Amino acid sequence: MSETMEIEAPARPIGVYTRPKGNTGWRDWITTVDHKKIGILYGATAMIFFAIGGLEALLIRLQLATPNGTVLGADTYNRVFTMHGVTMVFMVIMPLAAAFANYLLPLQIGARDVAFPRLNALSFWVFLAGGLFLNMAWIVGDAPDGGWFAYAPNTGMIFSPGKGMDYYALGLQIMGIASLVSAMNLIVTVLNMRAPGMTLFKMPVFTWMILVVQFLLLFAVPVITVALFLLMFDRNFGANFFNPEMGADPLLWQHLFWIFGHPEVYILILPSFGIISEVIPTFSRKPIFGYPFMVFSGIAIGFMGWGVWAHHMFVSGIGPISVAAFSVSTMFIAVPTGVKILNWLATMWGGKIRFNSTCSGSSGTPRCTS
Repeated sequence: MSETMEIEAPARPIGVYTRPKGNTGWRDWITTVDHKKIGILYGATAMIFFAIGGLEALLIRLQLATPNGTVLGADTYNRVFTMHGVTMVFMVIMPLAAAFANYLLPLQIGARDVAFPRLNALSFWVFLAGGLFLNMAWIVGDAPDGGWFAYAPNTGMIFSPGKGMDYYALGLQIMGIASLVSAMNLIVTVLNMRAPGMTLFKMPVFTWMILVVQFLLLFAVPVITVALFLLMFDRNFGANFFNPEMGADPLLWQHLFWIFGHPEVYILILPSFGIISEVIPTFSRKPIFGYPFMVFSGIAIGFMGWGVWAHHMFVSGIGPISVAAFSVSTMFIAVPTGVKILNWLATMWGGKIRFNSTCSGSSGTPRCTS
């Protein structure tokens, strides 16, 4: 007895992975959960903020181009100087890294999308809301004026009486939410959604660097969030966390800010290290030299980055023992960076280097055309 077996057509995808065909209008961009489109949105938004930050930089340079410049008043200069730093760090470099991570990371590990596509979209829109909120301070005529580092007590109500530093504190907290959501999403994506057979030490170097950055964000952002809450309570409720007249220590802000701020340095640079580690082997037509050393040096940079924050505070009077200890730790953290540079040089050594843009592939399987 023979039976005819009917093969059912595969069911149409449902839920967050549904990709409607032919819908490429603006509504699709604002409702998308596609990691590629979200990466593009991050990149485009970062470029817009880059233009704003560049305009602020131009105003600063015009003011300083001649002695006793009159392009900006003293108060306006402080506001432009502050917003330029905040814009470039939090609204340009960080979202550019998020753009590359969102677009490339799922492709590199063979995942269909990130682990939580809707949370991924939420993280972008929360970041955009925070950036717009912070720049609204220009519209109300009261942009923050305490430097991007916001040292206390200069950012208290006595020396910064307007609402500018309140915009600073709340705007950075909003963008911090976006960073935390994105970090948890990408960590889960890397750990749980790799293609079958792809172990951690078969991942591209770029994916490794992004993973290290997400762990840095996961632990660094809460530190500055605490500092920003203290600043808001100081300014609006007379909490006196940074008021020396009430027995507080203004150096508390510096410690909290730079415990975040120095890992932030590597949050900014490690994605670039990952990109370099993909570009050099691809255009040298050979695999990356010393892959395990490249991975572990990135991990070491992320780990050691937590122990060097006070080298930003050498003029604050923290004492010679602290200065000596943090000087030594600062010299030590140069070692894993040097390891990366040597491995990049070794990758190019003996390779067939190409300077055109016709190469493709990854650090493990570079492909070039003549």
